[in-house]
Amino acid sequence: MSGDIDSVMLNFSPGSLMLLNGILAVVMFAIALDLKLEHFRALIRAPRPVIAGFLSQFLVLPAATYLLVLAMQPRPSIALGLILVAACPGGNISNFLTHRAGGNTALSVSLTAIATVGALVLTPLNIALWGGLYAPTRAILHATRIDPVQVAVTVAFLLVLPLALGMLVNARAPAWAARIRRPMQILSMVIFVGFIAAALAANWQYFLDLAGLVAGLVIAHNTLALALGFLVALAFRVSPADRRAITIETGIQNSGLGLILIFAFFGGLGGMAVVAAFWGMWHAVSGLLLATLWSRRPA
Repeated sequence: MSGDIDSVMLNFSPGSLMLLNGILAVVMFAIALDLKLEHFRALIRAPRPVIAGFLSQFLVLPAATYLLVLAMQPRPSIALGLILVAACPGGNISNFLTHRAGGNTALSVSLTAIATVGALVLTPLNIALWGGLYAPTRAILHATRIDPVQVAVTVAFLLVLPLALGMLVNARAPAWAARIRRPMQILSMVIFVGFIAAALAANWQYFLDLAGLVAGLVIAHNTLALALGFLVALAFRVSPADRRAITIETGIQNSGLGLILIFAFFGGLGGMAVVAAFWGMWHAVSGLLLATLWSRRPA
């Protein structure tokens, strides 16, 4: 199977893609119910942790991913999957993990919001830039003729619009937002995980055949992301609680958005889809382990 991983297309119907779009929008809406404008005002007054988190997610991790790809030389579709995942920050479980780790949850939620808005421009830019610099992945980008504007529009509808609606509900109807916040967050995550499990079940043989090729790379990539987040936070000399938030925000990527982009623009290309799916499972495991370890020592 390794020889044709770059041509394998996973089974995923247009209806399934629409359903995944809706689920991801609901997840982002649930996250936004925690957000208030006061979060942003406080961070404007003390912007160093935000700058550290932003640079870590949108500059340092994509650049380091490109260097990892150069060093490991994986199959082109696997390489592009790693680059694409690195370009999709703002994982939807990072806020929960930061809270569990004893990190700065307000910073984590705010970084998720900022990454969501930043993804509008920087996700397609990072995919085009770093994917275009590596010749094998550049060939896939040229073959699919991916349009950065279309990617930006997709990100806007899936992430930015639900984020704005959630913040509006929280501002205009805070009591109702407080009542539905926790149930919405739990329900959206359960539905999201269930949908990914169902999609994997429909492609289980492909996943078994291809997972061995990507498992080691995904684990190394995720470890690198967590380490880079910690080192960038250390370099910016932020507080221990902020450091935990930035580490987790950098190590938890939006694999759901990655899968949507892969199926919408790359036809469900096997190597890319398996990388994003494995990332979606592994970062939850590594993030929970790290959060549990940190929770034993107050920040």
